[in-house]
Amino acid sequence: MSKYKISGNKASSDNGKTEERGGRSCVRYKCGLLSTIQDVLQQRTNWVEVKDDGEWDFNWCDVGWLRENFDHTYMEEHVRINHFRNHYELTRKNLMVKNLKRYQKNLEKEVGRAEASKCDFFPCTFALPSEYHLFVEEFNRSPGSIWIMKPVAKSQGKGIFLFRKLKDVIEWKKERAEEQKDSAHVENYVSQRYIENPYLINGRKFDLRVYVLVTSYVPLKAWLYRDGFARFSSTRFSLSSIDDKYMHLTNVSVQKTAPDYDPEKGCKWQMQQLRRYLTAKHGREVIETLFKEMDNIFIRSLQSVQKVIINDKHCFELYGYDILLDQNLKPWLIEVNASPSHTPSSQEDYGMKYRLLEDTLNVVDMEGRLTGEEKRVGGYDLMWNNGPVYREDSGLQTCGSLCFTANTYLGCVNDREKQLRHLFKPFPFQKKL
Repeated sequence: MSKYKISGNKASSDNGKTEERGGRSCVRYKCGLLSTIQDVLQQRTNWVEVKDDGEWDFNWCDVGWLRENFDHTYMEEHVRINHFRNHYELTRKNLMVKNLKRYQKNLEKEVGRAEASKCDFFPCTFALPSEYHLFVEEFNRSPGSIWIMKPVAKSQGKGIFLFRKLKDVIEWKKERAEEQKDSAHVENYVSQRYIENPYLINGRKFDLRVYVLVTSYVPLKAWLYRDGFARFSSTRFSLSSIDDKYMHLTNVSVQKTAPDYDPEKGCKWQMQQLRRYLTAKHGREVIETLFKEMDNIFIRSLQSVQKVIINDKHCFELYGYDILLDQNLKPWLIEVNASPSHTPSSQEDYGMKYRLLEDTLNVVDMEGRLTGEEKRVGGYDLMWNNGPVYREDSGLQTCGSLCFTANTYLGCVNDREKQLRHLFKPFPFQKKL
């Protein structure tokens, strides 16, 4: 359970009650994680935790529980669970790249090279050991380049290292073979071209954590959260030392072990702070273009797995996207997380994650308070609903007509409490469960 708290915060409709669902006056939930999500669930009005094998309406589980239990669990119409069955098609590093490459190839064949080029947002990547020879060919084309090796199914910076020389990989392969000779499971890795020119602030590298909520793949329905954060390294960036993990890896789990890490200051900027900084330095138009390019990454990556994800009306997924900016302000997709950490690193971080999770539950709408036509719920903006969702910017004129842009507000003001009060205000024909 988190040491951070938000006091007196109840997520409920203004009429203060939950209508009965099938004769029950509460939502029965199960939660397998001890983090901020547990706090959020406990604060929901008329939500009751069930233990062990008790019947539940809502389950926030880890992927291990999903793998072992999903196929053996009967779910009634109203039941919801926080992962799609094969979520790993997007969140496992090798499969993400495989699906993106296939999607890009199909676009080029069906629509043309110009459209396929819009998928040029992930670094050159090879799956190992299966694509080792292809990797070596590419490696030899650009001697001296830096590559990064990552295990496909690990997080928090575990097992990652950078290298310039092929002999480092050959030695690594021998070590891995020795370690795994008695194991039936061979751990897969990806080798990825390292972004050698990252955008720096105060000489330090950072990446972005952005939250995307998918409530359906068929049709695709995706929401983008306004808040997020930038994660900074604690050491000034240099290519002269590729062995310094505190310089090159921005994972909080890595940075908080740095000798000079200050837990009071942390290593994060809120997304709004970063957007203000970049806008002040580069101008509004440039940064709006940057954020539109990130919108493209979110949608294209989801479309790349749309046909392979097993869509299930009981499922939703809260993805944590990791985006890196290079010095030309080009965004790169580094990876997508199926279980983005909800463990807070500060009181501010706890507040942001608490609001994110609270609004996730508001969108999933176990209480049945929404109409299904909403374009905004709390801090979430609907960016795709079987097609692009647009917002109308009446202040902009193009050839005498209104200018329409995507309904995304990443890094903009998040006046969620005001919006939720308006959204959930009681009215005579309030939708019942």
